[in-house]
Amino acid sequence: MNQIHVFHIKKIKQIALIMIAAFFTAGILYVENVLNYPVFSTADGPKAIYRGDAGNKDIALTFDISWGDVKAEEILDTLKSQKIDNATFFLSASWAERHPDVVKRIIEDGHQVGSMGYNFKDYRDLEPQEVRKDLNMSQEAFTKLGLKDITLLRPPSGSFDKEVLTIAQQQGYSVVHYSIDSEDWTNPGVDVIVKNTTASIKGGDIVLLHASDSAKQTVKALPSILKEIKSKGLNNVTVGDIISNAKTKSSEVK
Repeated sequence: MNQIHVFHIKKIKQIALIMIAAFFTAGILYVENVLNYPVFSTADGPKAIYRGDAGNKDIALTFDISWGDVKAEEILDTLKSQKIDNATFFLSASWAERHPDVVKRIIEDGHQVGSMGYNFKDYRDLEPQEVRKDLNMSQEAFTKLGLKDITLLRPPSGSFDKEVLTIAQQQGYSVVHYSIDSEDWTNPGVDVIVKNTTASIKGGDIVLLHASDSAKQTVKALPSILKEIKSKGLNNVTVGDIISNAKTKSSEVK
């Protein structure tokens, strides 16, 4: 009886650990991706960029990272094998501190880096001084990693309002949203990710993808995405190039 009792205790512990891991992964997926909000601007005030000029053939693939390093390395491998050296990676600075080698490789491979702040908290839930503090902490962290000129900001979870835009502009950032959401974070299947990304893609689009470990299928979808982009005569460029080379689009605050 004692042996049976010990077996059950061990089994319960194993099940508990599996459940905790599952809830943790689900939490990462939710926090990182579930909140998507409209893009705001004012006629004369701060703007959030969500696409470039549709009149050219340039698009920008962007990858958000806030957790893990396995998929990030695999995506970098795929981009390199496909001769893509100008993607844009939006990084949580606290993640970057934990993975300096991956950050170094992103830079060495030629890609652009943007910020997602430090603590990856919804800026709309923070007081203005807390948003400023988070942005300052992120810049300090990136500076220590040798990244001194980060001017692109994608607020955590894509969540922002007029006040966040104003603070970001005051601190020298251009807020970047996106015009195409691959929804890769939901792990809907490789074919679905490819379709979501490329079905309506056109010049000027900024594409949201993820390189966090929670997005398990993105790396498998990436070769087909790149092939389809090429077949449509489109060229990948950095978000910085989209901004500097095109008339960017934004929507008015209501």
